[in-house]
Amino acid sequence: MAEVTVTKDNFEEEVLKCDKPVLVDFWATWCGPCQMLGPVVAEIAEEHPEYKICKVNVDEEMELATKYNVMSIPFVAVFKNGNVTNSSIGYVPKETLLSLFN
Repeated sequence: MAEVTVTKDNFEEEVLKCDKPVLVDFWATWCGPCQMLGPVVAEIAEEHPEYKICKVNVDEEMELATKYNVMSIPFVAVFKNGNVTNSSIGYVPKETLLSLFN
C-alpha cells in the first residue's frame, strides 16, 4: 500500500477514523533525518498492508504539527482508534518504527 499524504482537510478521515493502526510521519523537505527516514517509512508501507502509512509535511500543515505538539522532526506517531498510542522522534531503524505498533 502506498503512503497517503495527509492535510488538515483529510486528517480526520484518513487517520482518526481509520479502522487499522496508522503511522503518521511528520516531516519536511529541508530535514536531513526526514530524508533518511522517508525510504524506511515507504518500505513499511509496501511490506505491511495491515497498517496505514501517512505523511504530513509540517511546513504545509503547521496546524496539524501544532495540534500534535511536533517540536522536532522527523516525528512519527502511531494512531489507534483515533488516539496516539506511541511516538518516536528523529531517525530510527525500521525495527524501532515497527515496534511502535505494539
